[in-house]
Amino acid sequence: MPKVNRYVDIDTVEREAKKDYIDRHSPFVHCETTAEKGKPFPVKVKVGNEYTHPDDFDHYIAYVQLWNGETLLGQATFTPGTLGNEKGHVEVDFHIVPMKNMTLTAMSYCTKHGLWESDPVKVEVK
Repeated sequence: MPKVNRYVDIDTVEREAKKDYIDRHSPFVHCETTAEKGKPFPVKVKVGNEYTHPDDFDHYIAYVQLWNGETLLGQATFTPGTLGNEKGHVEVDFHIVPMKNMTLTAMSYCTKHGLWESDPVKVEVK
């Protein structure tokens, strides 16, 4: 089982290089906190909030996953060069149909720095 890295509030980190390292690998879940049962619900997962991640042949974000608790809802897989070999934010739009309350978590995998997990986002389904 690989080590799972988690986001640390970069405002509490003093060294700029450490802030960059933490932020550019961390996935962030962006969605409303309420959803309508049985209706498509958009969820955006963005890797990196303030800092961008490289897209090099040997150092890139290989995949982004969206989870509801222990259930995998979706995955987007990338090959190097998808972002044109530039630094950028990996963004994935998932559209799910919720049937009950959810606790959404995103995972991203960097080919050099391993697996990263987002903070959970609770969604109430009405």
